[in-house]
Amino acid sequence: MIFPWKLLKYNYRNHRRILVIDGRVGFTGGYGISDTWLGDGRTPEHWRDTNVRVEGPAVKFLQAAFAESWLETTGTAIGGAGYFPRLEPVGKLPAQIVSSSPAGGSFQNYMLFLLSINSARKTILIANPYFIPDDVMTEALLKAVSRGVRVIVLVPGKIDSQLTYTVSRSHYGRLLLGGAEIFEYQAALMHAKTMVIDGIWATIGSTNFDNRSFALNQELNLTVYDASLARRLEMIFQDDLNYSKKITYEEWNSRSVFERLFELFAFPVREQL
Repeated sequence: MIFPWKLLKYNYRNHRRILVIDGRVGFTGGYGISDTWLGDGRTPEHWRDTNVRVEGPAVKFLQAAFAESWLETTGTAIGGAGYFPRLEPVGKLPAQIVSSSPAGGSFQNYMLFLLSINSARKTILIANPYFIPDDVMTEALLKAVSRGVRVIVLVPGKIDSQLTYTVSRSHYGRLLLGGAEIFEYQAALMHAKTMVIDGIWATIGSTNFDNRSFALNQELNLTVYDASLARRLEMIFQDDLNYSKKITYEEWNSRSVFERLFELFAFPVREQL
């Protein structure tokens, strides 16, 4: 039975990607569980994605995020040494798990993205499949360009939702005129959700660059302050650009009448995407 006073709650989603083994090894990123993720991301039926393996104390925060969702769903709390064993540091890489749950009034991943963009001094590399920035995020990216930051956005050239793809492309104009660079990945559906700032800071996780992730979904990202990992992600990003098409303002501005009409049709629901 659907209760009218719970309609907003029905719109919330758990979009976190969490796998924890024995409380000691964790994985997170953009991966789901289907044949779609079994390939190399270079052929149409195999999505291009990025995941990360985590060891050390950060794993307990992955486990805690899972436990939070489990409690909300089942009413059962999980804890104790069986789920949260004592974990010693593994390596010297500083990492933080950032989780958000708008249903509980938590918007940390929105602030994570916004503050990192505002802090950039040299480069911002964004890979995201659902790129629908709001006005605040768009302005932050344009201000970054104006202070000399190179902003490159990698999005899918093909997507599993034509509506989302069209709404995403409707935002290209201001960014392209403002000096940002936009590439569309052509080899397969690009599903990676990463951002690298100044070659020293990076985040990998489940958060899309849209209102649904920032304001409606439960999300989780791993954030790392480490030049070696950031360089690794930069190399992956640059390799992906070899399979991508750069979008110019002239090309975007010459899009079809049908696409423009579809943008108008999609406008009322853009906040739900």
